[in-house]
Parts: sequence; C-alpha cells; structure tokens
Amino acid sequence: MNKLRLSIAAALALSSTFSVAGSYGVEARGSAMGGTGVVAATYLTAPFYNPALTAIYRRNDDAGMLLPSIGLVYNDEDKLIDSIDALTSISSDAEAQAALDSMAGDDARLEFGGAVAFGIPNPYLAMNIFGKSYMEAFVAPNVATGEGSGLANAAASYFEVASVAVTEAGLSIAKYQTVLGQHMSFGISPKLQRVYSYAYAANAQNFDIYNILENDNAETTFNIDAGTMWFYGPVRIGVSGTNLISRDIESESVTTTGSTTKTFTYKIQPQYTVGAGLVFDYFTISADYDLTEDTRFDDFEDNTQWLRAGFELDIMRQLQIRGGYKRNMAYSDSEDTITAGVGLSPLGLFEMDVTVSYTNPDAMGGYINFLTTY
Repeated sequence: MNKLRLSIAAALALSSTFSVAGSYGVEARGSAMGGTGVVAATYLTAPFYNPALTAIYRRNDDAGMLLPSIGLVYNDEDKLIDSIDALTSISSDAEAQAALDSMAGDDARLEFGGAVAFGIPNPYLAMNIFGKSYMEAFVAPNVATGEGSGLANAAASYFEVASVAVTEAGLSIAKYQTVLGQHMSFGISPKLQRVYSYAYAANAQNFDIYNILENDNAETTFNIDAGTMWFYGPVRIGVSGTNLISRDIESESVTTTGSTTKTFTYKIQPQYTVGAGLVFDYFTISADYDLTEDTRFDDFEDNTQWLRAGFELDIMRQLQIRGGYKRNMAYSDSEDTITAGVGLSPLGLFEMDVTVSYTNPDAMGGYINFLTTY
C-alpha cells in the first residue's frame, strides 16, 4: 500500500480527532433496525430520533444510562482509493490520464459518531440529558486537465479534504397527554452545538496529514429539536424535526488546482421525518421517511433523504434480534443498505447492542453501545 493512500486514509480519520463521535441516530439498536426511531426508539434513545418518546416508558423504569454509543461508517463506492493507488504507481502519460479520468467526480467518506444519555422517566415531566457528537469527512480529487500530458496533469491535480464535526449537549423534555380522547406525547430538546470545520488541499507530492488540523474553524450555536407521537395500543404514528434553526458553516479557505482559493460550506438545516409502526412487548416493526432532503456539503454529492424500515424480536428480555433496510431517495442510483444486529441483556443487569451495516464491499459500518436501566 503506497504512502499517499495511507496519508489520505489517515486524513479522514485525523480530521475527526476532536469529535468523540451520523448525524441522525448514533446508537446500535436503531441502527440495526435500518436507522428507524421516530416511533420505535426507547425513552433512553429518544433525543436522537424523537424527543416525544422521552415520555414513553415501562412502569418499572425509574432511570437509565446509555454510556457510551459509538458508530463508524466508511464509504468508498467509487473506489477512489484504488484509483489513487493506480495514479501514484504509473509512469506513462496514457495511464496517468486514464487514472485521472476514472477518478473525476469521485469521493470517499468517513462518518464517525458517539452518544451518551441519562434518562429520568416520570409522569410529570420526563427528561433525558444527552450528549452527541458526529463527524463527516470527505476526500475528493480536483483533477487538472490543461497541463498537456497525463503525468503533468497528475502532478497538478489536488486532493481536497473537507470535514465537519458537531458536538451537541442538551435536555429532552416530554409529556404524555390525552388530547380529545387521543393518546399523545410531545417533546422538545433545546441544545448547544459546537461545530468544527476542517479544510485541506494538496497535490500528491505535498500531501501532509499534519497540516489538516491547522486549517480549522469553530463556532458555538444554539439549536432545537421537537417531536410528537400519537398511539393507540401497539399502533404508533409520529413526526420529528431536528435542527430547527438553520446554520451555514463555512470552512477556512484552501488553495487548490491552479492556485484557486475556495471554501467548503456545510449546511445544518431542519430535517423533518415521519414514522409509523407497531410496538408490542416482544416484537416491533417500524418505518421512517424523511420529508425533506438534507443537502449538507455544497461541494460533494452527500445529500440524503432516507427511507428506513426495521424490526426487533425480543426473546424473554434476554436476547434481541434486529434487522433493517434503508435507501437514500436523494439519488436514483443509490444502493440499498442492509442492517442487522443483536442485543444481549443477561438477567436484565445491563444491555449490549452490536450492529453491522452493508451497502457493498466498499461501504460498510459498525455500531456498539452499552446501556443499563433501573
């Protein structure tokens, strides 16, 4: 494996150094169920999906802790890293130009997230103190085309790295109410967000991972999530809205191909999701759909609008078997992702959840969390 490939892989990881942590749920149970949670989350994981679920708990639930939850997803569907390998190991103009042409418009990405939560269910005003951090990092080639030869174009081409890390802490507050004879819950999550952005660009010869952290920007903002849910027996329908206050996060400027200066803009914007499902004591099935498209980075094809579905089978409160499916509706050619996971609850003393996700051999992920309830 060549030096440039190692440097770019390290760059994706290093740009997340200050994030203990995807931008939706970052816990293993919901991730195993395809990322669903608007009606299927527990009171302990409610802040990451729908604050209204903070008020929905079992009678014997007095308190709970999620500590910690960690998830990692790597996506190189375009095989950019393989193209980079080819580019740095060839010596002819024709091969260099072919390698450049094959990587034009490609990108590779890494998503890393983590979360903690402390739930305090009660019939008066249920609460959940939570913290969440997530990072998204992208690397993409800026291919030169006017240098006269393939090798000259390769030397003049740049690799761009853009990353954003968001750390947030807040309090979910929820209340169960009977409205016109209908069972409903309402929740709200005010939160503080600390947003870090990183930007870097260099050609193959000058790429140095240690320069990435020197070109960062950070700001602290206030935001809010909200949600509601209607239920009748096991039937549930809910709506949630996250990041209701829009923010545009602009990175520091970097110099790319042809001495061009540019910045990367990341959008934090409202995301509305509707969910429906059946939640029984020992079996759950649910589906979520994003009503709006999330655009995120301006310079990369990373828009999302997810359709998610999943199930959970609970065997005597000791073993949970989960599976799910999700598809990004923002792109017609996006591939489906399959998820699966298990939960272990030995004698109800604690719970460990483990999840894997698979899109293709170059796009996979894993999640794990530990929690306990009293």
